[in-house]
Amino acid sequence: MRVGVLGLQGAVREHAASLSRLDIESCVVKRPEELDGVDGLILPGGESTTMSLLADGDFLGRLRAKAETGYPMFGTCAGMILLAREVDGRPSEAIGAIDIAVERNASGRQVDSFEATLDVEGIGDLFRAIFIRAPYIVRSGPDVTPMAWYDGSAVMARERNVLVCSFHPELTDDVRIHRYFVDMIEEGSQGRRLEG
Repeated sequence: MRVGVLGLQGAVREHAASLSRLDIESCVVKRPEELDGVDGLILPGGESTTMSLLADGDFLGRLRAKAETGYPMFGTCAGMILLAREVDGRPSEAIGAIDIAVERNASGRQVDSFEATLDVEGIGDLFRAIFIRAPYIVRSGPDVTPMAWYDGSAVMARERNVLVCSFHPELTDDVRIHRYFVDMIEEGSQGRRLEG
């Protein structure tokens, strides 16, 4: 298995380090053609506007098309914004691969960054979550499963092949969420083999 980390901007090395702790090979993906060499893609935290500008229309379109075919994607913080269908009350112009609406910077500014301990469905409890200018999920579609909550808002969710969270699991030594994503990739590849 080889997992890509979108390398346009953001916490790329940190996600690669989390995957390394699981003995999973990773690589940085900066161009659309590099998607063909990886089994799933992590979209890291960072600055979603900058990422959208650095990814041209062809790249975003390729990511959109890949998501529709069941390709596994995992977005953290800014990555969640790129994957959301609606951002700040408007349809997303990015990937829109998960039927959620998010509010940017819902947790406050950079100086308002904080940690919280979460119970994460399907993963376990006592997960130390680091929130940095985090977006919150304010609406989720019928096929979306919220997986963690903070202060009344969903902060992690999954819809089929797409996983998102508001916080930064890559900034901790806890690799349970990365392990969950790796399991999603394995489940998806088994399903595709059975269909073939």
